[in-house]
Order: sequence, then C-alpha cells, then structure tokens
Amino acid sequence: MSVPLLLVRHAEAEAGWGEDPDPGLSDAGQQQATRLAIELHENFSNTVRLVSSPMRRAQETVSPLASLWSQTPEIDDRVREVPSPVEFSSRGQWIRQFMTERWSDQPPLLQDWRQHMLTALSAMTQPTIVVTHFVVINAVIASLQNTDQTLVFWPDYVSVTQIQNVAGRLSIVALGADKRSRVN
Repeated sequence: MSVPLLLVRHAEAEAGWGEDPDPGLSDAGQQQATRLAIELHENFSNTVRLVSSPMRRAQETVSPLASLWSQTPEIDDRVREVPSPVEFSSRGQWIRQFMTERWSDQPPLLQDWRQHMLTALSAMTQPTIVVTHFVVINAVIASLQNTDQTLVFWPDYVSVTQIQNVAGRLSIVALGADKRSRVN
C-alpha cells in the first residue's frame, strides 16, 4: 500500500538563518500559512496526520491547518532544521557553504541527522503532512534521487513536495514549487 507523505516547507520567517536561532513567521509568512491551510483543507481529509518540526516557523505554519482540522500537530525533532556544527554567529556563512558541498563530505553529526530523518519518514504508515525546512526537503530529495549534492532544488515557502512510502521505501511523486527564495 502506498502512503502519501507531504513535505511542506515552512512559510517565510521574520528573520534569517544567521539572525535568530528560532524565528517565528513574518506577516507575509502568516498569510502564506493561512492560504496553505485553506488549500490543504480543500484537498485533503482532516484524518491526515500533522507533523511539525519543533522550530517556531514550522509550528506557526501548520497552526492554521491544525485549527481548521481541530488537531494538535505532533512535534518531531527528527524533521527539525539541519544542525549547525558552528557557532551561531557563523551559521549564515556555514549554510551558504554547506549548500555547495556533497553529503559524502559532511561530518558524522550531519550524516546521522539525515539518516534519523529518513528513518522517521520511512516509518510513517499513514498519510501525513510534515511541515519542515528547506534543507530537510533537499536532504530527502537528494537521497531519493541518489545524488550526493546537498542542494538539489529550491523549494519555495509553503511549497508541497509529495513523496510516498511503500513498505518502508520512499519515492518521489512530485517536487514542490521551486523558487530561489532566501533560506531562513
């Protein structure tokens, strides 16, 4: 049986990746989250499981849909933003460099993070919407495309990337909207 999994990139954050360790949504991001909720509500049943990264921008993105469906999203640390192996003040520079690199060159911290996240997705046995992050979606797609690049596409804010789980094997159904937006 094929289980649909929707990976949703969070809406626009109020601060950049190197500016705030856990920003909430900007005004535009709140509007994006509301539009996303309406779209998903019109196209999916409220029996779909909601999972969110513990980061504020992801939780605030899923909040309007959770309200419409009277659900409390599950918070899953395994779909949180990529851990930064550098001090906060260097995160912006680090992420720009990271996105030009290869997975095989990454330290164990990042290899383990990626594997735990893929394992979590492979274990999902019911239709699920996962609100997560740019790098998480890239890590999943790179793995499913068998590419070593850390950056394989630019999922826009609130883009929906569709994958499926068939007996623990993940595959791509459709990539979400691609746009070269600021990575928060």
